[in-house]
Amino acid sequence: MREPLDLRESVSPCYAAFVIARTWTARATGDNVRAYVAFFEGTLVPDLRAIPGHVGAIVTTRDDHIAVTTFWDSMDAIRRFADPIDVAVVEPEARALLDSFDERVLHAEVAVDTFSRAR
Repeated sequence: MREPLDLRESVSPCYAAFVIARTWTARATGDNVRAYVAFFEGTLVPDLRAIPGHVGAIVTTRDDHIAVTTFWDSMDAIRRFADPIDVAVVEPEARALLDSFDERVLHAEVAVDTFSRAR
C-alpha cells in the first residue's frame, strides 16, 4: 500500500504520475451559472494554462451549484497559482456572478484517472 500524499511538500519527481486535484464549489442563480462558466472558459483557462504544472480543469454545474476542479502536478505548481494554497482564488469578476462560494479549497491525490485512457 502506498503512503498517503503529504500535501505540505511537492510531489517527488519519481511519482510524476501523481496528480493533485484542487476542488472548490460555489452557488449562483440562472444566467449567472452560465456566465461564470463562460468567464472560466474565456478568462481563467488561458491564465491556468500559462502556469507551469497545471495539467487541466473541469467545471461541473447542476441547478445553482458550480464545482471547479483544477489538476496540478505538484504542490509547488499550486503555490504558483495560490499562496496560501488552501485559500480559494476567486477573481472580482467571478465574485460578482456568485451568490456564495467556498473560502477554502480541498486538495486530494487523484487515485484513478479514466480520462487519459478514454481518449
